[in-house]
Amino acid sequence: MKNPKDNSITRKEAIKKMGKYAALTAVGTFIILNPQKAQASSVPLDPSDDPFS
Repeated sequence: MKNPKDNSITRKEAIKKMGKYAALTAVGTFIILNPQKAQASSVPLDPSDDPFS
């Protein structure tokens, strides 16, 4: 077991924490970069329109 005065964590605990952060990051990235939602929210531009007028 861990010594109560010792602030370090075991290798197993570190790997467990890293796994949780990796999973959270993967889910967040998937939500942000989901191509179907990105296409649905983008506005199609008409090439004949002048965007600066």
